[in-house]
Amino acid sequence: MNIPGFENLMQKAQDFTQQLARMKSELAREVIQSSAGGGMVTAEVNGCGQLLRVTIEPQVANPNELEMLQDLVVAAVNQALQKAKELAAEKTRQLTGGIPIPGIEDLFTGGL
Repeated sequence: MNIPGFENLMQKAQDFTQQLARMKSELAREVIQSSAGGGMVTAEVNGCGQLLRVTIEPQVANPNELEMLQDLVVAAVNQALQKAKELAAEKTRQLTGGIPIPGIEDLFTGGL
């Protein structure tokens, strides 16, 4: 049974799958940085939303102000993750030509 255009459709699906894999690889290499507390705490994530590094300036590591330090770490990481999500959404829009595909960014960011 030969369905007209089926081979072409399958080729397009395969091409799209390859483009998605390339995009995920590119996002994994992207490093997004964000900071909190005037740069006292810096977080780096990749475009897939994986935390790569947290840098804390020594002067903030005061045991008497541990709660503030924890808040700064959370703020820096959350900002970096939001930037990663925005990057994935932008690259997805480029890949799909602006056609909205609900949840496609989750393929790259794990549903951030």
